[in-house]
Amino acid sequence: MTTQETAARRWLVVGLGNPGPEYAGNRHNAGFMVLDELAARVGGRFKAHRSHTEVLEGRLAGQSVVLAKPRSYMNLSGGPVKAIADFHKVPTGNIVVVHDELDIPFGALRLKFGGGDNGHNGLRSITKSIGTRDYFRVRFGVGRPPGRMDPAVYVLRDFATAERRDLPLLVDRAADAVECLLVNGLDVTQNRFHAADLNPAKPPR
Repeated sequence: MTTQETAARRWLVVGLGNPGPEYAGNRHNAGFMVLDELAARVGGRFKAHRSHTEVLEGRLAGQSVVLAKPRSYMNLSGGPVKAIADFHKVPTGNIVVVHDELDIPFGALRLKFGGGDNGHNGLRSITKSIGTRDYFRVRFGVGRPPGRMDPAVYVLRDFATAERRDLPLLVDRAADAVECLLVNGLDVTQNRFHAADLNPAKPPR
């Protein structure tokens, strides 16, 4: 098998967030939370990489994967993502980005391929850096801010106490969705996981 063929069979799964312990519990760091769960499933630990990412290589659901968390702040995620994708020669169609999403209720999950960034600075940076919108997104719903709270303030706050009770199960389900996407493709994964929205206790079919 050629290097190009090997790369085409490899996936790059990126979780978005801000580095540092002060941001660890923020809604904006949902992507990092899901990547930490995936790393546990792979059975390894993230290590610093010259691409300015934290990286773990291994196998997930039988697939060759590179898990990556940019060490830049959210709005500069694109450079590290492009660097790690180029380093491993992963085509853009094999990139999966896991991120928080304001316009999806807490407890809901949405997956798609391509499309706009919907005001998400991390996605905007990635699209600009890799030169295409054509990559997979696993969108972790965090809901809209209450009242007139600035969305930028809301996403940089920790999940509420009531939300934190369900958070481990939701992170686990998002990790399941990533695995399903790698193995079964987008249509099957959407059918299984979109149907379970807003009911964390109900497993996907």
